[in-house]
Amino acid sequence: MFDENKIWKERASRRAKDVGRYVKYIFNGHLVIVLLFLIGTGAFYYQQWIESLSQSFPAEIIMAIVLSLFLTNSPVYNLLLEADKVFLIPVEEKLKRFFLRSAGISFLLQGYVLLMVLAIFMPLYAHVNSHGFSLFLPLLVVLLVVKGWNMAVNWRILYFVQKSVHRWDYFVRYFTNLTITYLLLKQANVLVLIAMVLVLVLYYQYFDRRTRKMGLKWDLLIDQEEKRMASFYRLANMFTDVPNMKETVKRRKYLDFLLSFIPYSQEHTYRYLFSRTFLRSSDYLGLFVRLTVIGALAIYFISFGFGQLLFGLLFLYLTAFQLLPLFHHHQNKLWVDLYPIAAKSKRAAFQRLLMILVSIQAFIFCLFILIKGEPVQALLELLTGLLFNWLFVYVYSKKHLKV
Repeated sequence: MFDENKIWKERASRRAKDVGRYVKYIFNGHLVIVLLFLIGTGAFYYQQWIESLSQSFPAEIIMAIVLSLFLTNSPVYNLLLEADKVFLIPVEEKLKRFFLRSAGISFLLQGYVLLMVLAIFMPLYAHVNSHGFSLFLPLLVVLLVVKGWNMAVNWRILYFVQKSVHRWDYFVRYFTNLTITYLLLKQANVLVLIAMVLVLVLYYQYFDRRTRKMGLKWDLLIDQEEKRMASFYRLANMFTDVPNMKETVKRRKYLDFLLSFIPYSQEHTYRYLFSRTFLRSSDYLGLFVRLTVIGALAIYFISFGFGQLLFGLLFLYLTAFQLLPLFHHHQNKLWVDLYPIAAKSKRAAFQRLLMILVSIQAFIFCLFILIKGEPVQALLELLTGLLFNWLFVYVYSKKHLKV
């Protein structure tokens, strides 16, 4: 006999164990220390920055823009698997409680993230608004209600296969969330807020009526769930081997000119292989670009003086450490072991590539400090960054690069 309660408990338990197993590798001792340092340093400079702002700073619009992103992005973690296309479709009508429980867990997790984001912004809001901290709880309650509305609408939109419907819904919901959040932060008239609530109700009812006779789009639901888990597995793979991770590769022909600097010879085989893998894999190239951009912006806007040096070294460490799995990227491919090349050349080729990448990042950080008009600090950042990179690549990383 079909038991949806049993299926949901098994799926939820399996997912929790799967995620928990990899989380302990992600938050290892080194990363926890770095994150604590980053949070502490960021909080210090954040407070310094807030104190330098005038009362006319547009905190409300900035908060509304950011919070609306977290409100609009409201997926339901449905716990579906590929095989469900065959085995669960016949009992679709009996899965209402299954999806309701999934929606409840999704709401709790995303509501917690929303709480953290609002808490981060409250010192800024209190600086420009005398009632800032006293409004924290009312703001949170209303935003959680809006979050629930977004999740309900997003679920109804999943009944449509047309991409245009999904795009327009996201656009409409974002600007609706933006308007409501801004009015809340500006403490608008209650009648205006009631009118916005009426808009939310009518919007949901419209799609609720349109989808009542439609069936679930199982392909879309399963595809979204697989993409979410693939993103998590890619993150976990930076710290440990993930056997059930699907690799994503993009051609990126426009970056081929970078490979032309590598001589065409047998001794540079691994150098070419690692370089090509770095450029084509979304995991490594995307990671490098994101950390470089975030680090450069943090150095330029948040930190000053000695803090710039600390931020630079911190992001160099995060980048280098998370690029180490690239060395083992092809370890399960038999054809790589057939190369008539000495094993030590593999490590040498990887270390050279890693040194080039983190040195480019150090130079970019130096450039951003130079743009701020601090040439001495920029030179110090470059020199300490290069020294740190050499120690990391050729001393620290040896134990991670065992052929």
